[in-house]
Amino acid sequence: MSRPILADAIAHHVWATDRILAACEGLDAAQLASIVPGTYGSIIDTLRHTVGADTRYLLLLSGGVVADIDESAMDVPALRAAMRDHGPVWQEVVAGELDADRELTRRHDDGSSTTAPLGVRLAQVVHHGTDHRSQVCTALTNLGIEPPEIDVWAWADAHDRLTETAPTS
Repeated sequence: MSRPILADAIAHHVWATDRILAACEGLDAAQLASIVPGTYGSIIDTLRHTVGADTRYLLLLSGGVVADIDESAMDVPALRAAMRDHGPVWQEVVAGELDADRELTRRHDDGSSTTAPLGVRLAQVVHHGTDHRSQVCTALTNLGIEPPEIDVWAWADAHDRLTETAPTS
């Protein structure tokens, strides 16, 4: 049986977010509060937003398998635990019946809603995570901290999904 086409993309998404959160666990309150112009906000606000949004995406796409979180007061270890819990559920989602054109509606607390096809929503999951992880990497670099390697090649290498062959001559 073949693996789901999105299994690697989603596994990378969860792994990369976990690596960013791990890199931020040792930061002090002032570092977590630092802001780089042009990014979402402070490091901690960006991390909370990233994991909170991921939770809501997964809540919708899994049919309610995960519980919603109140990320506004969560510290980095709690955010990391939540994101790690998402991994297996995300894999179940991408292993399921995926009709890219199936319309999904998310109802918001204020009474509004958004409707978009499953394919668009899955693309947003990957894009959203990538965008905000990049912003945190920029903030870490601005603090003089080397961010972790989180690109897809690093994930593939770490998970035996990449083979490199040296030149023949």
